[in-house]
Amino acid sequence: MTRRIAVLVNPTSGKGRGARLMQPVSDLLREGGLEPDVVVGRDGDEAFDRLRDRVAAGVDGVVALGGDGLVNIALQVVGGTEVPLGIVPAGTGNDIARSLGLVPQDAPAAVRLVLAGRTRLIDLGRANGRWFGGVLGSGFDSMVNERANRMSWPSGRSRYNLAILAELRTFRPVPYVLELDGRRIETEAMLVAVGNGPSYGGGMRVTPDAVFDDGLLDVLLLRRISTPEFLRVFPKVFRGAHTSHPAVEVLRARTVRLEATGIVSYADGERFVPLPMTMEVVPGALTVLA
Repeated sequence: MTRRIAVLVNPTSGKGRGARLMQPVSDLLREGGLEPDVVVGRDGDEAFDRLRDRVAAGVDGVVALGGDGLVNIALQVVGGTEVPLGIVPAGTGNDIARSLGLVPQDAPAAVRLVLAGRTRLIDLGRANGRWFGGVLGSGFDSMVNERANRMSWPSGRSRYNLAILAELRTFRPVPYVLELDGRRIETEAMLVAVGNGPSYGGGMRVTPDAVFDDGLLDVLLLRRISTPEFLRVFPKVFRGAHTSHPAVEVLRARTVRLEATGIVSYADGERFVPLPMTMEVVPGALTVLA
C-alpha cells in the first residue's frame, strides 16, 4: 500500500526556494514510493488549518518544505502525536534542520532521510498551548525581530543586522523576574533566551549546549552590558563562545516562567506570545524523520 504524506510548503521561503523545490521534492517522494499531498496556504493560519485537516483525515507523515517558521506551523499540528515530521530545509535560517544534522543546500539528501523512514524522538517546548522546537527569545533579540519585520529593505540576513544596529541605539536592559523549576531570579537583562535546541537567527548558537532529547531547557541570561562590549562579544555567538563572558549565565530547568513588561517573545523565528509566560519542556513530544 502506498503511504500518503502531507508536504507542507512555504513557496516564499528562502527567496522563492520553497516554490522551486516543491515539484522536485514531490517527484523524489513519489519515486520513492510515497504519495505526496502538497499543502499550501495563503498565510500561516490557512496553512495550519489545511495541514490539520490533512492529518485528521489520515496521513503517514508530514514533510515541512521551508524554514523554521514553517516547521513551527507543522509542530502545532503534529506535536504530541505519533505522526512523524520530516524537514526539507528551504528557508533563510534553517536552524532546527541544521541542528538535526540536515544540510540546508541538499534537498535530495533530506528527502532520502524521509524515504528511509528512520525516526527519533525529540523534546519540544510548550508555552500557552503552543509548541516550539528551537529557541525562544525575549528582550533585545525579540525587539530586533519586531523591528526587522517592520522593515521592507534590505532582505535576508542584512535586514536583521541593520535591525540590530538600529535597536542598539535605544535599547536598555529590561527588569525580569524568572522562575526556573520554582527558583526565583530577579535581574536586569538585555535578553533571556530559552533553548530546546542550540541556535536561532541563521546559526547563532545562543544556547550552544542545548540538545533536543535531554528533557531540559537551556536558559541564557545576558545581563547589563555596554553597547561597545556587546558589539565586541556578538560575533562569538556564531561559535557558541559567548557563554564565557561574565555578563552571560546559562541555567537549565524543566519549567521556566518569564515576566517582563512590554516584551513579546519570538520562537523558531516567529512572533510567539507576550510576557509574562510559563513554558515547559515535553520530553519525546515529536517524532522526527532524521
